[in-house]
Amino acid sequence: MTFSGLLIFVLASLCLFSVCSKPIGVHLRNMDSFIRAVQQVEDSNPGLSPLALVRALRRTAGHDDAMTIHFLGSSYNHSDGDILETAILNASSFSFFDKAIHHIVTDQGEERGVVLAQDGTTVALAPLLLGIEAGLKAKMEGKPAAGIFPLTLGRTLGLSFLSLQDFPPSHRLGPNGCWDNMDHPKVFKLRWPATLATDAVVNGGMDGAILGMNLSNLSGSENLQALSMTLKGYYSFILHEGQGLDAVSSHVSPRRREISRSLLEPLDLHSQVMETLALVWKLEKTEWIAMDTGVGKSVKGGLQAFAHKYWDCPQIIPRCQWGAKPYQDTPIPLSLPLRFLYVHHTYEPSSPCLSFPQCSRDMRAMQQFHQEDRGWSDIGYSFVVGSDGYIYEGRGWTYLGRHTRGHNEIGYGVSIIGNYTATMPSRHAMDLLRHRLVRCAVNGGALATDFTLHGHRQVVNYTSCPGDAFFSEIKSWEHFRE
Repeated sequence: MTFSGLLIFVLASLCLFSVCSKPIGVHLRNMDSFIRAVQQVEDSNPGLSPLALVRALRRTAGHDDAMTIHFLGSSYNHSDGDILETAILNASSFSFFDKAIHHIVTDQGEERGVVLAQDGTTVALAPLLLGIEAGLKAKMEGKPAAGIFPLTLGRTLGLSFLSLQDFPPSHRLGPNGCWDNMDHPKVFKLRWPATLATDAVVNGGMDGAILGMNLSNLSGSENLQALSMTLKGYYSFILHEGQGLDAVSSHVSPRRREISRSLLEPLDLHSQVMETLALVWKLEKTEWIAMDTGVGKSVKGGLQAFAHKYWDCPQIIPRCQWGAKPYQDTPIPLSLPLRFLYVHHTYEPSSPCLSFPQCSRDMRAMQQFHQEDRGWSDIGYSFVVGSDGYIYEGRGWTYLGRHTRGHNEIGYGVSIIGNYTATMPSRHAMDLLRHRLVRCAVNGGALATDFTLHGHRQVVNYTSCPGDAFFSEIKSWEHFRE
């Protein structure tokens, strides 16, 4: 048996395990499953380079459009002597990867080609892998990276802005969605009609840009990790009690918004998107579209909406993701903007939550206590801050909460999970509230620009909330008033 024949036999034998033993419908659509499938290929082919593997995945998914070829070359146009790559691409067992990577939104609103990450966010694999391939190609050739922004975000954002020119800029992005089952995710349904730049596509684009730039900037003496190790380092990290994200110096997925902003904001994004669109039209021989005088205005408005939605605002884990029960009455709408922000700690749960599963359990426990023990319609807080890098949706921006007696109609109640009587929340968790959530609320019209920030204890005399240590901290925050 030839080496290539043996390799195909080995790859096909993987069907006995998790990659291709059953129809795609039974595969769990999470990042851990995808990484395991990638690692199985690597383990079976010790000589397979990360670039050859990611290029093979692109070929499997059929991502050889004109712009991708312009920057990365055709996935078919490489040496026939590369037996490893050819064998992978020809192995029918890897139909798994085609289904996992190829992005599409069905007429029923199901988004495919996306996976649930360990941190509770949803990521499109195609832009992630294109960014990684661009970074690996630059590293291998010893040249500056070309095409990372156009391939990961630029093309998608530009086309999304233009395809919905008649809609407000904020409606040209998103939406997010909900998984059918958080433990065994198989179907991801969007919450409203899709744009070209769904939240999962933007997440994957940000991650692809971050990892692609990281790889392209490696020095010549630094060895490349296996693709599975690169993905594990970014998505499969563990936070430790007493430190949380404050102690993490590497790039990890909960920090995608702040990291992508630091990498991309210094660029002239308007020019970058316009240049990307010009390239798309040139390659497609539709340059006449550039004559539309409204293109620049649409891109400018779209980028402002993008910066607000994905950079000013923190990632908020929606109720469906943490397993919220339905509201038990009719929600009462708020009259916006509100003029107050009330800061709480949960006290119980008393420990900071450091992972999506832990934070979700805490959210469900608090909702159960508020609904069943206190007889409230829902969890009382407007939002809850975890120490995993995310904010969790309670009653949200538009509905009346039950958090600060006598003041619920005029302010939002935001709590950080933990007891902060003697210790402080993590710096990252406090920054999510102090800077990111506040900026999001003010710029989005939910909170007045001259709002007042109070600790819970200042307006309700029977509580020490948000804890002595935390209250001492917020007294130094902008907008705090005695």
